Amino acid sequence: MPIYEFKCNSCGHNFDLIESLQEHDKHKEKCPKCKSKDIERVLGTVSVQTSKKS
Repeated sequence: MPIYEFKCNSCGHNFDLIESLQEHDKHKEKCPKCKSKDIERVLGTVSVQTSKKS
């Protein structure tokens, strides 16, 4: 399951959520610290591992 990174616009708390694509599409995320729904998604880094040497 994907890990989504968020920042709360109310209290400034940064947090990660692990949720399925179906859960993420429902947009029910809220800040675990202050329970505000005024959050925005933060673009994170991606790590990819292949079996071939580059």
